[in-house]
Amino acid sequence: MLRSILLVDDDQKTRLLLKTYLEKQQYEVHAAHDGGSFLSAFEILKAELSLVILDVMLPDTDGFTLCKTVRQKSKVPIIMLTASADETDRIVGLEIGADDYIAKPYNPRELLARIKAIHRRVPLGEHPESVRYLRFAGFSIDLVERLLTDAHGEAVILTSMDFNLLRFFAEHAGETLTREQLMEQTRGRDLAPFDRSLDVQISRLRQRLNDDGKNPKLIKTVRGNGYVLSTEVAKHGGA
Repeated sequence: MLRSILLVDDDQKTRLLLKTYLEKQQYEVHAAHDGGSFLSAFEILKAELSLVILDVMLPDTDGFTLCKTVRQKSKVPIIMLTASADETDRIVGLEIGADDYIAKPYNPRELLARIKAIHRRVPLGEHPESVRYLRFAGFSIDLVERLLTDAHGEAVILTSMDFNLLRFFAEHAGETLTREQLMEQTRGRDLAPFDRSLDVQISRLRQRLNDDGKNPKLIKTVRGNGYVLSTEVAKHGGA
């Protein structure tokens, strides 16, 4: 069973090269040249797609608008591509529901690595539409709205990066996750020497979960190995 990807890019050369490259990596690839053709293909293929790749700059619309439309209808993972060096574009894309973001020009091998990282979070045969909520210790993660609520139903404010980190923990509850895995999932890059950003992020996430940093009960440190979400997580559909 091949993973099915729908991509949109208005540059014919880039579109064909990317389609050919990914098909050689054993993906089924559908390519669109503008927003209109993308939406038509999406309506037909959405039940079988495992990933969507959106170019931000298109002749008839933009990737942000397409991202919002996809998110209204599906939880399929989204990667956005842009030629802009402005970090604001990246932040906007993540805030409206994209799972990852890559600036042009990019190495196709980097894009492939991002695709594989996303697919590791969604096992083959388990379509992302089957699970909407992840619930644990009185908290509920809404994967569609990208929202965390506490036991009283109150929203817990998280950045997109913090949400992605918590989601990854919840999807792998009970598993020890290495620092390298967590960096790849939240930042799409390797952990640099002396980089403490992950530790700061986990500390902040513990605060949001009211998890005692000195003696955490939820996100525990596995000394020398990484971190683990030490609680049971229940998965639910659309209710």
